[in-house]
Amino acid sequence: MEALAERLSHLDSDIGSVIRVVAFYDTLMRRRVDLPALARASAGLAGCVAGIRLHGTGRVLRMSPDGREVSGAPGSGPGSAPSSAESTTAPITLDEEEIGTVWLERPGPALPLDVVLLDRLAIAAAAVVERYGPAHTTMADPALVELVISADSDEAARARALRLLGFAAELPVRVVAVHSRLPLDRLGGLICPGRPVKAAPLADVGVLLATTVDPARFPAGVRAGIGAAGSPGRSWQQARTALRFTTPRRPVVRHDDLGALALLARIPPDAVRDNPDVVAITRLAESPEDLETLDAYCATGSLRQAADLLHLHHSSVSRRLDQIARTLGVELTDPTGLTRARLALTAWRLLHD
Repeated sequence: MEALAERLSHLDSDIGSVIRVVAFYDTLMRRRVDLPALARASAGLAGCVAGIRLHGTGRVLRMSPDGREVSGAPGSGPGSAPSSAESTTAPITLDEEEIGTVWLERPGPALPLDVVLLDRLAIAAAAVVERYGPAHTTMADPALVELVISADSDEAARARALRLLGFAAELPVRVVAVHSRLPLDRLGGLICPGRPVKAAPLADVGVLLATTVDPARFPAGVRAGIGAAGSPGRSWQQARTALRFTTPRRPVVRHDDLGALALLARIPPDAVRDNPDVVAITRLAESPEDLETLDAYCATGSLRQAADLLHLHHSSVSRRLDQIARTLGVELTDPTGLTRARLALTAWRLLHD
């Protein structure tokens, strides 16, 4: 193969040379090479750096003619042009969708056969992705996702599942637990556009695996708990915990933002249910109006801000809070009393999540 590449690198753009380039890539495809080998062979054939970028995973491969990988990324994002102005590019297309880019980083003008070479390289790269890579769709095999997030999975099995899902080994993965009426594939595209994201339904919750998550991108009506990047097994547990802390006023919760509040999720339900403050909240919950008023006041810590949230006059909210304080047996204007009310309200919600 190396000898053939050496001969082809000196060919002119006649029809025989084109046929030889096509045959070169046909041979690579028959040998079922992976993407690094494909980029390495292409660089040797072209006599310059050859690159492959996959939009879905953010993976970038750059190989020099001597077979060594070139560090660094020539572009800043999916579909961006290589660093050299003289470089030529071609899209990688699979199922009529552009999934990546191939290019040559030739220091001088493009050679006549470069267009043919890139065309065949793009076709070969698409074949490799289809053979070895994950489906381009956001939706994933639930069994693979469960293998990734399970606490019982060994690291080798977890790493293999992540590779099959399309996540590069060096990319950190966050797990998101969601309750959503919006289809998971649409939700995944919204929260992580242009970056790797996979989704699957598991039991009573939707699961998203993503390399980056922007909490501000979740649409209205979605409840989401976001785990920390790192171990997917731990991130999944964190995401489930964070989901329990979501409310209509706070529909998206990052586990990192919970701090010591996350400890409430570890208290046995019977102990929570028997706590006097939680018992008082249970009585208060019989009046949705009072519960909403307390929620607004706990969220803001301010009478006037609570009134603004509730679209009521502050004097009306003040009267409600006085009655609520008597029901709870705490002084809501006192910092300690407000803290007790917040903790009791949160603990009560955890019982009914």
